[in-house]
Amino acid sequence: MVGGSIMGVVKSYYGDRTLIIALGLALLAMPIGLEAQGRVSIRDINNAFINAAAQANPGVVTVISDKTARTNRDNPFSDFWLRDPAPRRERQTTVLGSGVIVDAKNGYVITNNHVVEDTDEIRVILEDGRELTAELIGADPPSDLAVLKIPADNLHALKLGDSDKLQVGEWVLAIGSPFSRNLEHTVTAGIVSAKGRSNVLFLPGNRRYEDFIQTDAAINPGNSGGALINLAGELVGINTAIATDGFSRSNAGVGFAIPINMITRVTNDLIAEGRVIRAFLGVTIVDLDAGIAKAMDIKETKGAVITTVINDSPADKAGLRDQDVILKVDNKKIEGASELTNVISTSRPGDKRKLTVLRRGKKRTVSVTLAELQVEEFAQRDSRRREDESEYGDIGLAVTELDARTARRYNLSADGGVLITEVDPSSDAAREGLRPGDVIVRIGDAEIGTVREYHRALRPYDSGDTILLRIARNDVFLFFGVEKS
Repeated sequence: MVGGSIMGVVKSYYGDRTLIIALGLALLAMPIGLEAQGRVSIRDINNAFINAAAQANPGVVTVISDKTARTNRDNPFSDFWLRDPAPRRERQTTVLGSGVIVDAKNGYVITNNHVVEDTDEIRVILEDGRELTAELIGADPPSDLAVLKIPADNLHALKLGDSDKLQVGEWVLAIGSPFSRNLEHTVTAGIVSAKGRSNVLFLPGNRRYEDFIQTDAAINPGNSGGALINLAGELVGINTAIATDGFSRSNAGVGFAIPINMITRVTNDLIAEGRVIRAFLGVTIVDLDAGIAKAMDIKETKGAVITTVINDSPADKAGLRDQDVILKVDNKKIEGASELTNVISTSRPGDKRKLTVLRRGKKRTVSVTLAELQVEEFAQRDSRRREDESEYGDIGLAVTELDARTARRYNLSADGGVLITEVDPSSDAAREGLRPGDVIVRIGDAEIGTVREYHRALRPYDSGDTILLRIARNDVFLFFGVEKS
């Protein structure tokens, strides 16, 4: 029995300790080929890691981006003393990252967009020491991916794996150049800690498409763009970011990688078209959380709630409405808003999809033909806090009329609703994420245009009831379920 032989080996090395159980369970995750032998030795385990690293290392490169940083002043105090501005200075900076060769014949290398963004020159250093100038073929900031091309022969491309088959707890290796080119091809080991991570608020950048693999394999600055491989030596992800305690730039056991299945879709478009062609449904969405589900009086706890249907979009033509909850796309269950975004964006314009939708407690199937996404970014505005103080209401909010003057003052484009000026920090509204500058346009089924209508709409609710609010924020609409105190 494999488990028994593993435990025997571990005992012979470590004795009868708690570590036996932990290591024994970990070793059960070794490749099937080793299990088939009927006996797994420490040497076999060692060789599995050695072989995987040896297969992948020649296909991992160091990426160096040279950038010119321009400073406004020679003297940082010149503005303070109201002196004439000094001439602009130019300062050369270097950004260190990693990359992975995915096409040896054509010399294609994939890396993170943030490694090569706004660069003057990109250099790639191979494992054998060759240093080459790279051409930027294309970049996709929303997914933080870029494709480079290097003029070289005898390249080694990594074999691509299938990130959908990765399992939580599976061993993986991270390879890259942390901190310095002197540490290039550093290999660290860990496991897959989680899959499908999104809305990771502390990650830098403006990513719109997130489906991260989380790993505790050590990832540090300079590892960005490097390889995450399985024990078969296959590329399953590109290391892209780390989470820290906010005071350190180094690894804290929480790293994130973009899955290879998403990478393949993006990079194929960048190579063929120079841009990424994404499908478009025409809705804005939020996660179906417990508060919204309670306010809508539904039992479902997973799905994506439509907050806005864009006029003349595929969703509009298919008859979708705000407050519809999308539960499935074809046969794939939708866990939340990020998953729906990824499923739609990886489809092709013209694809037909069947959506399972929950509307007012009843499920229905809606057929939709996707269009091409033309606009990648939504305009973002910072909400401003109102200077005058006012008392909180019974859901922890202070509101004011949204007339033309107030809209101009707060830089808002909403043409109706009431403006939130204060949020009680101890309220359920604050915990749910409402903030000053949000505009309440609907409470339940009641459209809100004045403060009087706002208070009238709240009256039927009792203490402890969860109220569904439709909010306008930064030109998009969101739903929040807020408990009445």
